[in-house]
Amino acid sequence: MRAVEFLEYGGPEVLKVVEAEVPEPGPGQVSIDVAYVGVNFADLKARSEGYRVPSLPFRPGLEVSGRIRAVGADVEGLAVGQEVAALTEGGAYAEVTVADAVTVFPLPAGVDLRTGATLPTVVPTAYALLHTVGRLQPGETVLVQGAAGGIGTVAGQLAKAAGAGAVYGVVSAEAKAKYALEYGYDEVFVGSFTEEVRAATNGRGVELALDPVGGETFRGSLASLAPFGRLVSFGNASSAEPWKVGQPELYPTGLSVAGFSILGLAQTAPGELRAIAEKAFRTVVEGVVSLPVTAEFGLAEASEAHRLMGTRSSTGKLLLRVGG
Repeated sequence: MRAVEFLEYGGPEVLKVVEAEVPEPGPGQVSIDVAYVGVNFADLKARSEGYRVPSLPFRPGLEVSGRIRAVGADVEGLAVGQEVAALTEGGAYAEVTVADAVTVFPLPAGVDLRTGATLPTVVPTAYALLHTVGRLQPGETVLVQGAAGGIGTVAGQLAKAAGAGAVYGVVSAEAKAKYALEYGYDEVFVGSFTEEVRAATNGRGVELALDPVGGETFRGSLASLAPFGRLVSFGNASSAEPWKVGQPELYPTGLSVAGFSILGLAQTAPGELRAIAEKAFRTVVEGVVSLPVTAEFGLAEASEAHRLMGTRSSTGKLLLRVGG
């Protein structure tokens, strides 16, 4: 089978198409004939920095859609030929991949394989950030960094559907701002945002902020919170030093900071992940949320997908088409 791997860390050019053995599922696993693969920023950080890479060579890819090829021992509720979406620990950039059955989800009725590849990481993450971790209440205001990306696109729609008082986004370019305004955002700031948020909220700040960037953006998000506001960190796209927050920042106005990683939850509490995913997928089926695929590449074009995402100019969701 064909797969995409890298032997060293570096730019998109280190991604190479190789011939590999077809993997077999172990106990509690299934193998999947891959139709589509979702491209995520975590894939770029794996390739460039070794994020969550246990050893080289490494095959990236965290989410797929496809049809079950084989079922390992002790797996119930899944069958050969079934159309599924799956969250993997890596290895999805391939014609066949293996996933733990607990993170394999039968596609809901009416959801095709192309749409299915957009589901495993983005939609449950956005749902968890707002509802499970962020505990958004009707009437509260929300600030989302990366509003034009996959998670940002979904978070804007979910926040609006949940009755948020106002939903603010932050992007890096005007074109992205125009895009985000179509997906639930009331106002989108380009670049700077802290003073703009204060102005938009009459000096109060927002009740909930979502930050995948870290570094100075994390600090700016914290400074944008209203009294008793909550900040949820779910990434470090800036590759800055890990954030540290203590009494001086939190005590004066009763702020809270939380973190979330869907990959971490998949390893530590997969049952909780399934419960979140079921609720999140329902929002797609019911038409509450849509996540546009804005670019699609062949498997052998994975480096081009990484190059596009690395420019920070992409919006929505990027996919690799494998067998779809």
